[in-house]
Amino acid sequence: MENSGLPTRRSFLQTSTLAAAGSLVGYHLLGESEVAAKKLRVGIVGGGFGVNFQFHEHPDCIVEAVSDLRPERREKLKSTYKCDKAYDSLEELVKDPKIEAVALFTPVPDHSRHVLLCLAAGKHVLCAVPAAMTLEDCQKMIDAVKKTGLTYMMAETSHWQQFTISARKFYRAGEFGSLYFVESEYHHPGLESLFFENGQRTWRYGMAPMQYPTHCTSHLVSVSGERLTEVTCHGWGDGNPILKDNVYQNPFWNETAFFKTSRGNSMRVAVWWRGAQPGGERARFYGDKMSFYYRGAQPGADAVKVHSHAEPVLEKDAGGFSRFAQSVEHFEEVKWWQTDLLPAPLRHASGHEGSHCFITHEFITAVLQQRKPAVDIYEAVAYTAPGIVAHQSALKGGELLKVPQFDAKV
Repeated sequence: MENSGLPTRRSFLQTSTLAAAGSLVGYHLLGESEVAAKKLRVGIVGGGFGVNFQFHEHPDCIVEAVSDLRPERREKLKSTYKCDKAYDSLEELVKDPKIEAVALFTPVPDHSRHVLLCLAAGKHVLCAVPAAMTLEDCQKMIDAVKKTGLTYMMAETSHWQQFTISARKFYRAGEFGSLYFVESEYHHPGLESLFFENGQRTWRYGMAPMQYPTHCTSHLVSVSGERLTEVTCHGWGDGNPILKDNVYQNPFWNETAFFKTSRGNSMRVAVWWRGAQPGGERARFYGDKMSFYYRGAQPGADAVKVHSHAEPVLEKDAGGFSRFAQSVEHFEEVKWWQTDLLPAPLRHASGHEGSHCFITHEFITAVLQQRKPAVDIYEAVAYTAPGIVAHQSALKGGELLKVPQFDAKV
C-alpha cells in the first residue's frame, strides 16, 4: 500500500543528513519535514509502567483514552497524558471506535490474551515485554497478526538503548569483523521487593528469570539478526519459601544460559534476581577485529572499544609469555535521542537509557506508514522464545534443547 504521499525509504535515506546512522538504527527515519497525513489515535492501558511514555508529545499522535482497573492509576494516566476519557477496563476501551491502536502495559501473564483481544477488536498493538509466557501463545499471536494484517510491536527497551544503537552501527559497518560471541546480563538483585503490594502477591511473585529474557536476547538478535537455536541453562535457588510456593513452580532466583546461534556463534545470557552484585544491564560484543563493551555496572559506565592491530604487535603477559597486544579506546557514548532520529519534541532523555522516546516514535510511525516495526511479532518472538526454552533446560538440569524457530531467519 502507498505511504499517503510520504517519501519512500530510498529517497529519504538519500537526503537525510543522518541517513547512514538511521539505517543502522534499524527503522525508517521520520524527519520533521515528513508530516503524517493523519494522527494516530491511541488508547493506553496500564497506569504503572504505562505512564512513562511520550504519546502525548508526539506530533502525529492523539491519546484518545486511557484505562486501568484501579481508579488511582486511571487518574495518573489521565494526568500524564492530559486525557479526560477513561475506561474501567481494556475490554471496554477496545470498543471505542475512535481508538486505532492500543499500548498495553499490563502484567506479563496477561500479555498474549490482551494482545489477541486488541487484534480481534481491529486495533494495532504495542505491548510491553515479554511477548508471551508459552511457545503455544507465541504461535497464536503470530497467527493473529497474519490473519488481521494489523501492526504488532513489542516495547523492548534494550533494542533502543543508546549503546545498542551504537553496536548496530558498528555491526552494519563491519567494524566487528566476525561477531563471534555476545554476552548480556540483566542483574536485578532485590527484585522480590516487587513481589508484594499491600501485603498481596503480585504477578512477579516467583517468576522464573528466563521467562523475562528479552532485555538480554535483544542485544544479539537486534544487532546481527541471528536467531538463537539451541540452549543449555542452569538455575540457582536457595530453597527460599518463595521458590517453593509460586504459581510458576519456579525454584530459581538466577538463571544462566548458553545459546548457539543460527550462524554457529555463541551467546551467554544471565538473568539474576538475587546475589551480592551491583545490578544493571550490560552487554559485551566480541569480534575478531573489534570488541565493544561496558566494564561498569550500568550502561554508559566506562565504555570501551578494543581493537586488534592490523599488523600483530607482541607483548608479554603477567606470566612472561608472548601474546598479541590490543589497543583499548575509550568510547564516548552517543546520545542518539539528541539527533534527528527523533522528531524535535521527543529529543529528550527518557526511561531505560533513552529508549522510551524511540519506542513511542517507532510504533506511531510504523502504523502510520503501514510498515513493519523494528520489533515486529517475529522479532518479539525471537527475543522471547529462547528464554522459555532456557527455563525448561534449567528445570531438566541443563539439558541441551532446541529452540523452535517461528520465522525464516535461521
